[in-house]
Amino acid sequence: MKRLDLILSERELQKVLQVIDAAGAPGYSVMRHVTGKGPHGAVSESMDFSSLGANAHVIVFCEQETLVKLRDGIQPLLRYYGGVAFVSEATPL
Repeated sequence: MKRLDLILSERELQKVLQVIDAAGAPGYSVMRHVTGKGPHGAVSESMDFSSLGANAHVIVFCEQETLVKLRDGIQPLLRYYGGVAFVSEATPL
């Protein structure tokens, strides 16, 4: 099983969730108003409240076949709008 972690602007969240649904992922978790610091600087709390810089963290657990479909749909969005995605192995307890 694979785990896909996405950090992206909340403004693009609905587009990404549509791709996840279309790829046939069994589900996802969304955490809104994610703040932190990355290669492009920090997201401050003031940006968070205004939604101008607010990010979301999306986690998807899926099989490799679904991950291929997700990659094909999500990579163009990340290239255009920005954001990061990481894939790791996941083992159910």
